Amino acid sequence: MSLYAKRGVSAQKEEVHAAVQHLDQGLFPYAFCKVYPDYLGGDDAFVNIMHADGAGTKSILAYLYWKETGDASVWKGIAQDAIVMNLDDLLCVGIYDHIVFNSTIDRNKHLIPGEVLQQIISGSQELFDTLQQYGVNIHYLGGETADVGDVVRSVAVNGTMTCRWPKNKIISNEKIKAGDVIVGLASYGQARYETEYNSGIGSNGLTSARHDVLSKYYAQEFKQSFDTNLPDDVVYIGKHRLTDTVTLSQTGNGQQTTIGKLLLSPTRTFAPVLKPLLEEHYDKIHGLIHCSGGGQTKCMKYLPVHVSDGSKTSGASGNNLRVIKDNLFAAPEIFSIIQQNSGSNNKEMYEVFNMGCRMEIYCSEKDAPLMIDAAKSLGIGAQVIGRVEAAAKKELLLQANGETIRY
Repeated sequence: MSLYAKRGVSAQKEEVHAAVQHLDQGLFPYAFCKVYPDYLGGDDAFVNIMHADGAGTKSILAYLYWKETGDASVWKGIAQDAIVMNLDDLLCVGIYDHIVFNSTIDRNKHLIPGEVLQQIISGSQELFDTLQQYGVNIHYLGGETADVGDVVRSVAVNGTMTCRWPKNKIISNEKIKAGDVIVGLASYGQARYETEYNSGIGSNGLTSARHDVLSKYYAQEFKQSFDTNLPDDVVYIGKHRLTDTVTLSQTGNGQQTTIGKLLLSPTRTFAPVLKPLLEEHYDKIHGLIHCSGGGQTKCMKYLPVHVSDGSKTSGASGNNLRVIKDNLFAAPEIFSIIQQNSGSNNKEMYEVFNMGCRMEIYCSEKDAPLMIDAAKSLGIGAQVIGRVEAAAKKELLLQANGETIRY
């Protein structure tokens, strides 16, 4: 059993998928988000989307960092995490504007004072103000803040996004086909709209990252930060404190930062990149995948199923697409640190974490330079990381550190 599973979490969320398998899957079964008829407006030319997500256990890291350093501004990053994990999923179905956001904050009032709530709420509005400069308009309609100390140990920061969108402008992933290439957008570095280096970690796999990297000091001093029913051999098994200094020799041009800042880098949004591409080159984008839960294997869930007559089916038979990722970015420092501390193999690392590439654009080879240039104009690394080819069955072949991994 993997360390991830021993800690009570799952990269693939098998039990969740089993629980919802009989629910309505929406109009486009391969779309990254569920898309439904226009129940709000009753117009057949429009669709409705509502999406829910959050910062996950990353808020525990913010709590530890705040307690250790006194820096309350770290909570603004958690606000961004909760927003971007919604927004970038919506980007994958083609939505980039006129979005409504509601936040849900559950806190233990004894541990999380009003100062923290203020940072989360103001951090949300600051991100919306930044995105507005790039033509991405998100309307903040408040939400719910509940004091539920009997339920949560510290704080849970989540949100929902809702949008009404033209049906003929949805990215359904049904156009993904053999011969397509995959343009990957880097999750690390410093984009033009970011104020400091981003480690690229995003908001997935943070249970593993926290316990693998940080030392037993946190188990001893902050018992409210973990499930005390877990076996000791999976709780804070690393060697680091949040304030330990790290030199970014691989991806940060030798600059110095701390373990805490690497683990808490706010999740980068790709909205400023994808908005102009979706507006001006919609027909050239065959599919979009946000490498969130499931890391580099996320694409497997959204590959369309083709049958011999060229039509598509939601069944398992007749599948004929294989994804090959043989030119991924070199994994940035944070993932090397996690792997060195945990001893996890490459297969588990690439299934849990995005490993430095968090957005995939599926397009024709001739259109790839257009996508790459759009990202690089905003200071984001981009390159062709792989391709799609015909195959007898759906599978993913991934090359990492000289090893070919099959999923």
